[in-house]
Amino acid sequence: MGSREAKSAKGEVDDVIFKTYSNGVKTNRDAWACNFNRNALTENMERMIDFYNEQVVKWERREERDTNVDDFVTSDDRKIKWSSSLKQKLKRRQIAKFSETKIRRSLYRPFTKSYLYFDRMITERVYIFPSIFSTPDTEAKNRTICVSGLGSSKPFQTLITERIPGLDCLEKTQCFPFYTYDEDGKNRRENITDWALEQFREHYEDDAITKWDIFHYVYGLLHHPEYRERYQANLKRELPRIPFTPDTGSESSISFWGFAKAGQRLSEIHVGYEDMPEYPLTFIETPDMPLNWRVEKMRFSKDKKQIMYNDFLTLDGIPPKALAYRLGNRSALEWIIDQYRGKEDKRSGIINDPNREDDPQYIVKLIQKVITVSLESVEIVESLPAVGDKIEEGD
Repeated sequence: MGSREAKSAKGEVDDVIFKTYSNGVKTNRDAWACNFNRNALTENMERMIDFYNEQVVKWERREERDTNVDDFVTSDDRKIKWSSSLKQKLKRRQIAKFSETKIRRSLYRPFTKSYLYFDRMITERVYIFPSIFSTPDTEAKNRTICVSGLGSSKPFQTLITERIPGLDCLEKTQCFPFYTYDEDGKNRRENITDWALEQFREHYEDDAITKWDIFHYVYGLLHHPEYRERYQANLKRELPRIPFTPDTGSESSISFWGFAKAGQRLSEIHVGYEDMPEYPLTFIETPDMPLNWRVEKMRFSKDKKQIMYNDFLTLDGIPPKALAYRLGNRSALEWIIDQYRGKEDKRSGIINDPNREDDPQYIVKLIQKVITVSLESVEIVESLPAVGDKIEEGD
């Protein structure tokens, strides 16, 4: 899919599908820089930035010029989360400035969107995401295929998104975008190489294949259980290699189009999961308790046919097949249950509350929508073309 050599090369490259790729964003201070609530994130970041700038002023005025920065700074977890790079910026007397425009929507974990303060000054590692999702407008057009990275301890996983993903969105997440941009959102460039397009067209003898088709082919193939099983050892130590699937039927490219169409539909439902229909569940309400949509900590029943939403509500009728769509060691539903709960960071005291005052039923509906996504994902994966006894390697 990509290589370090191709990333550093100037101009057109051969032997890879994607010219460049990137780790997911690493904040080193998630409690401060990520939050379900935009207002809470704003307050947290304004507070931390004000304190950081106070430290910069004190550093400038220090009497002992050879002072060690680690000994100098005030390490109060309720005021700031230091990191090595932030201390280096302090030593260079760089002032931080809060801006509402730096608050972006992020894919924090699978099917879990959060607000992110995305800023080179505060974010430990932005990698090349300022060139992938440069502005909010680019999110409407661009997509990035995320895969678990090298040395991952969990089963291989992949998920497509139109938002900035975190490094731990999957595990050691690597991201392969369709487009890259200048950091002002201009000068859009296709990230799939012309070499790859030529290879696919030549192999399948089909000039109708486009770069978007290749993008979707890759996403479909990465879901194939046989591909994952056959190459599970390789996928833990190197970036995925994308083979040509065997030609079948009377048309030489029938196998390609089977994967491309499957990948396109998977991308549509995985990106647009919040717009999917709500799977019909039975709502069991506790008698004599007031209506309550708030979540503190959800849990499955032992047979996983129910979700105990809160003391007031139990969601019944979870189809077992929905749990077959998995990302790593968890099903998509298990990711929702794990992430959508009230949390207090012990060090900073920061609260991260997933409940929405403007949409109290959002989490209930999200569960129903993710069930729909899970069921269709399983159906699509089960209908993928056979990979055959021998998968052909690209040249």
